[in-house]
Amino acid sequence: MKGLIQQLQQRTPLGWLQLSHEKSRLLVALSGIAFADILMFMQLGFMNALFDTSVLLHRKLKADAVLISPQARDLANIGTIPRRRLYQAMDVPGVKSTQPLYINFIDWKNPQTQHKTSMLVVGMNPERITVDLPEVNQNLKSIKLSDTVLFDRTSRGDYKEIIAKIEQGKTVRTEIERRTVTIGGLFQVGASFSTDGTLITSDQSFLRLFPQRQAGAVSLGLIQFKPGDDPVQVTSALKAYLPKDVQVLTLEEFIDSAKDYEAKNRPIGFIFGLGTVVGFVVGIVIVYQVLSTDVNAHIKEYATFKAMGYRTFYLLGVVFEEALILAVLGFIPGASIAIGLYHLVRNATNLPLSMPLLRGVFVLLLTLVMCTISGAIATRKLQSADPADMF
Repeated sequence: MKGLIQQLQQRTPLGWLQLSHEKSRLLVALSGIAFADILMFMQLGFMNALFDTSVLLHRKLKADAVLISPQARDLANIGTIPRRRLYQAMDVPGVKSTQPLYINFIDWKNPQTQHKTSMLVVGMNPERITVDLPEVNQNLKSIKLSDTVLFDRTSRGDYKEIIAKIEQGKTVRTEIERRTVTIGGLFQVGASFSTDGTLITSDQSFLRLFPQRQAGAVSLGLIQFKPGDDPVQVTSALKAYLPKDVQVLTLEEFIDSAKDYEAKNRPIGFIFGLGTVVGFVVGIVIVYQVLSTDVNAHIKEYATFKAMGYRTFYLLGVVFEEALILAVLGFIPGASIAIGLYHLVRNATNLPLSMPLLRGVFVLLLTLVMCTISGAIATRKLQSADPADMF
């Protein structure tokens, strides 16, 4: 091991010397790799934000299991189930309580700009704690009032003025479906790709906002188990006891099914995945062009090395050294710019874009693989180089 380290220290960095000799070519190569990395970072960031925002509300539900329609796909297409199924679920041993939840999308008028925007409206029983949102649970009394809603402070759009008024205790009103509603408080969930924000109100106010909805048709049934009971056994008992017009899922299964739908059934998930692949391929092409040009420009020098007795393996190592140097040096500006773009997009859209360490390592590995593949392709001509043909 010590001898290997000494050999590496004494080795002439031929790959770096060749790259740094042509400054303009090196700069173009690094710019191309950085571009490919930025493309991969942005596509992966958007795809991760798509999955995360699709289950923001799911993660806040106070439930061990949920009842949903078998035709449910996502919150925009959640469907309804008979409310009586919640009463039937109470007959199953291990079930502590059940709560109905009403969900629908609606256009509301931004109190600040007067522009209409899409909002997710959630109706719940104000007498019970249904969501794991402290601000909501502290304002349950306010939504008992008719046509009063709680507003998501992280909604997408310009709401700074009305948020400041609400925090000061001032009354803020707006319109939903020609009804005047009062904003009785704030909470925080976040915007998503399908909705600009969330409103929470009582079940009675919800039914007044959506007169076509029946109280007996609920969007979700939230089930809590008794402490100490086996969740798997209780869930299995519910599936066996309840009719097939409802689907029983644990909360984690509910979250996973929503993510799975976004990944496999929504075209936007496929587009982000395809964008990552395109970025990878673009990087391969760019690095190949750089390394291929470098090999062609120095083919006589490589042939001379062969005539002097250097093995082909050593010369291939020089090309792969160039590929790895390009990968590392191109990744640094690519990751830095991507972090800045994440910040800009997060401020503009309220999407949860960030740079987790795992994603950075993943893209770095993709960059190394990308450059290694390019180096392998670029060395084909070098392997066949014959000194006798060069001179």
